[in-house]
Amino acid sequence: DGELAGIATCFAGFSTFYARPLINIHDLAVLPRFRGTGVGKALLAAVEDRARHLGCCKITLEVLENNRPARHLYDRAGFGQATYTEAAGGALFYAKSLP
Repeated sequence: DGELAGIATCFAGFSTFYARPLINIHDLAVLPRFRGTGVGKALLAAVEDRARHLGCCKITLEVLENNRPARHLYDRAGFGQATYTEAAGGALFYAKSLP
């Protein structure tokens, strides 16, 4: 009905592994009263449609380990821990805070 329900903030990137563009979902949020109504699923589908239109090789995101509702949404949408080769294992997200 034209009411804001959520947001997907995304950035274009480039995969040096695949030499193709990618989209990173930096923020995905759904207002509390709209959670569980399919808004998150619709946002992810819109991002995927855009990524396919742009010829992206993948969509990336990070999620907090204890954010079980978001992890469940991402799992159902086909996301999983990034791996490039089975021998290398899964990718881990690292950060270094700067003063």
